[in-house]
Amino acid sequence: MAIILQLLFTGLGIGAVYALVALGFVLIYRATNVVNFAQGQFAMLGGYCMVITTVDLGLPYWLGIIISLVVMAFFGAIFNLGVYYPLRHRSFLPVVISTIGASILITNLVLAIYGPEPTTLPGMTDYPGISFGAVFLDAQYLVIIATTLALVLLQYVFFEHTMIGKKMQAVSQDKEMASLLGINVTGMIMLTFTYSAVLGGIAGILVAPILFVSVGLGAQIALKAFAASIIGGFGDVPGAIVGGLLIGVAETLGAFYISVPYKDAFAFVLLFAFLLIRPQGIFGEKIAQKA
Repeated sequence: MAIILQLLFTGLGIGAVYALVALGFVLIYRATNVVNFAQGQFAMLGGYCMVITTVDLGLPYWLGIIISLVVMAFFGAIFNLGVYYPLRHRSFLPVVISTIGASILITNLVLAIYGPEPTTLPGMTDYPGISFGAVFLDAQYLVIIATTLALVLLQYVFFEHTMIGKKMQAVSQDKEMASLLGINVTGMIMLTFTYSAVLGGIAGILVAPILFVSVGLGAQIALKAFAASIIGGFGDVPGAIVGGLLIGVAETLGAFYISVPYKDAFAFVLLFAFLLIRPQGIFGEKIAQKA
């Protein structure tokens, strides 16, 4: 029993990171009706920002986090202007291809600047963690879970109880109607990209002390986060969170009980099972088709 609880805790911790990146996928999809395949690169950039500020420059951890989040917010705005905005009146496909191209460009720029060697980032605290009997709660995983819960709560308050949040929801549901109501649609989409980049950056900052920071970090997280958003019901905010946690738990249990080398495959096995049994996802609605 203790082993299962330990694995569940670890799975929820890593799953929370997938959930944050999946949230970025969902928010941009709801605002623009396109999938941003560079969302994982946002997480990679967040991790590298922390390495540069805290390891290379020797700044305090808290200052590194602030600088990294400011950089990610600025990057999200630039990404919107450079990748989405010029193609905003085109169909779905050119914008998606544009985000794929941007993800390749970002990865190669980081590769050219920082090299292929992975690097490490110290944990946020020197405190090792808490033990409950035979179950050890690692401090970094506790930070990840607590931060994710706090962000989900803040996001709920922001979208349900602030005027800007309601405007962003209006834009995500019907851009033309929102524009007729006097809402600055372009500004709301800019804000969505900025927020999604910050979410991705936070995910990268949280997971960097657990995984190596490398150019492959973005793709590794993005693929599982994308699978999480499909499992939860694509476009559904609670679904992204639940899907991320499910994938984290599935890959942790699968690695322990079946095979560590195939750990990364379990997320996609779970995705395949959902596509067969419930293709609309956990919270998605089934779309009726005419005979």
